[in-house]
Amino acid sequence: MDEEVKLLGSWLSPMSRRVEVGLKLKGVSFEFSDLDVFFSKPPELLQYNPVHKKIPVLIHHGKPIAESLIILEYIDETWADSGIRLLPKDPYERAMARFWAKFFDDKCSLPLWMSCWTEGDKQQQILAESKLNLTTMEGALKGKKFFGGDEIGIVDIIVFCSVYWAEIAQEVVGVNVINEEKHPVLCKWMKETVDSNVLKDYMPPREKLFCHFQTYKDAIAALMTARFGSN
Repeated sequence: MDEEVKLLGSWLSPMSRRVEVGLKLKGVSFEFSDLDVFFSKPPELLQYNPVHKKIPVLIHHGKPIAESLIILEYIDETWADSGIRLLPKDPYERAMARFWAKFFDDKCSLPLWMSCWTEGDKQQQILAESKLNLTTMEGALKGKKFFGGDEIGIVDIIVFCSVYWAEIAQEVVGVNVINEEKHPVLCKWMKETVDSNVLKDYMPPREKLFCHFQTYKDAIAALMTARFGSN
């Protein structure tokens, strides 16, 4: 492969999928290494990301880049003349995209996921936090086709991947985090984005994710409790 682009990730990870989507929207060919990282740390991952020991990791010409948001910015800058722009050209709009991408990762991503895999008082606390922060995200989307305006961009990618996973997980465990009554703008955006096939073709089959969550829901809940604590 001329570009020597490799992605260490997992089909099960929305963070990994963000980078896959970014590469595909830019038209970059890459080798995908699908790692089992949820119950172990493969040597290849430890070699290229010894600090955080997490996926995704993009390897370009033998040099690793970690953290999905950093990787997406790297992709946009490295292949600036290919595919679509992931970050706006205008400096102010670019700053706003970075702001909302960071807000979602800091305030929404983990609580959204954890609200599906916790119980009791802790779950109720996380649910309230998730719903409030998702409402804030709706404010950034209201009146627009995409978070950046008329064109899909980095914020759409990160939010879509996380919400896609969370909607399936909440169906499996019977938790109501995202719904049309509480988040009409976000749900409408998700449906229109799926129907337009802008991102749908880059997502794993819904049935495949549902079956995985259904099969391993007890193990996933136990893992989340071990990592982040219980009530």
